[in-house]
Amino acid sequence: MSTATAEQAILDAVKPQLFIGGHWRDGAEGGTIPVEDPATGETLIEVADATVDDAKEALAAAHETFQTWREHPPRERGDILRRAYDVITERTDELALLMTLEMGKPVAESKAEIAYAANFFRWYAEEAVRINGRFTVNETGKGRVLTLKQPVGPCVFITPWNFPLAMGTRKIGPAIAAGCTMVVKPAKQTPLSMLMLAQILEEVGLPGGVVNVITARSSGATMEPLIKDPRTRKLSFTGSTEVGRTLIAQSADQILRVSMELGGNAPFLVFDDADVDAAVEGALIAKMRNIGEACTAANRFHVASGVAGEFAEKLAARMGEMKVGRGTEPDVKVGPLIDDTQRGKVAQLVDDARERGAKVLLGGARIDRAGYFYEPTVLADVPDDARLLDEEIFGPVAPVRGFHSDDEAIAAANATEYGLVAYVFTQDINRAFKVIEGLDTGMIGLNQGMVSNAGAPFGGVKQSGFGREGGPEGIQEYLETKYVALNV
Repeated sequence: MSTATAEQAILDAVKPQLFIGGHWRDGAEGGTIPVEDPATGETLIEVADATVDDAKEALAAAHETFQTWREHPPRERGDILRRAYDVITERTDELALLMTLEMGKPVAESKAEIAYAANFFRWYAEEAVRINGRFTVNETGKGRVLTLKQPVGPCVFITPWNFPLAMGTRKIGPAIAAGCTMVVKPAKQTPLSMLMLAQILEEVGLPGGVVNVITARSSGATMEPLIKDPRTRKLSFTGSTEVGRTLIAQSADQILRVSMELGGNAPFLVFDDADVDAAVEGALIAKMRNIGEACTAANRFHVASGVAGEFAEKLAARMGEMKVGRGTEPDVKVGPLIDDTQRGKVAQLVDDARERGAKVLLGGARIDRAGYFYEPTVLADVPDDARLLDEEIFGPVAPVRGFHSDDEAIAAANATEYGLVAYVFTQDINRAFKVIEGLDTGMIGLNQGMVSNAGAPFGGVKQSGFGREGGPEGIQEYLETKYVALNV
């Protein structure tokens, strides 16, 4: 099968409609949204544009279904997730191609995301039967204390464009395991992976109304009424801190349970005793995974002054070897950015740093071709007042600056309103724990450039949000604790 034929086949397999109450249908007003290939700027397909009435119908389906789904046997909930895991894994090639078409990342990276996304279903398939309360003797010796864990209720999920499948399964998996129902609104740029996931969940026997998927041009206008609806009991959002603040304010009306996985400004610390070559390898993962369009992407490289030059030169050499192109092309390592707006922001940040005195070791410009490509870029001697030290870059740009002491490195790393993740490279275990304990972040990668793990709690502190996704902690976000005082 030719590449063009395979691409058309997977696009034809997508149901470009709303999935509400177990039924596929068009939006109430018949509107559609074009989904663009960021590598060409051309429209791939058009999907339904939901109205507020459509969204309310989806919430009504979730609310009605919750009354029975909450009582569904935990083992069967887990079995559904396991079957979905198996199907996703079997269809990795097709799903990866679809993801690359709508988001732009190389197919190899899309395959890695498919595996990561599916693993949340496998993990929570196993957790569904391990939802436990406790039974203890009252401290006075009279009576007993009983606690129960019960599902929160209907949830509203808003997911981003950069990881079109994994950011959904990371929420959907624990919610299904806990006995919750949900309305999912994927990003308008990348709705296709989520629509395919809905088709898979339908195929493996998930009852209609448990997962409802709506696509909409205006997320704010469509979702605000659901957030303020008393039938909604939980909101989970992955995206920018700016949008997160708005959603938190909206959630106050109903005192919702809220999980927020927001922006990042990840520091990457390299100390003078580190293995520089290993640090460069870790930097390539932390920076260039997903074309740099990740909240976990290394945003600032703080390197001990004695090795800063060597690190920057080696990083530039390695990034310069990375082939840029459409994600479906052979050996491509760097795809396009999601749209021209995002590429423009990256260009502005690089231009600002250059104007303030940063030295360009590699790249530093848009690529003159169809699509939204930007050169892999390494900047050295980045000044304190450069905007990209404070703002999330979300692109293939690595700014490097030196430090002279451990305390200076920790202070520089913490000099941000964000606190999602940090990366630390050192071979001194005492130094490692001093730095780990001193960093204001929810996650740390020690001598590695990747922290994402379905079995571990993902989340940040400060303005990177609150709540955790993944691991045993992740299912607790979808459970309420009920206490019973027993006079026995």
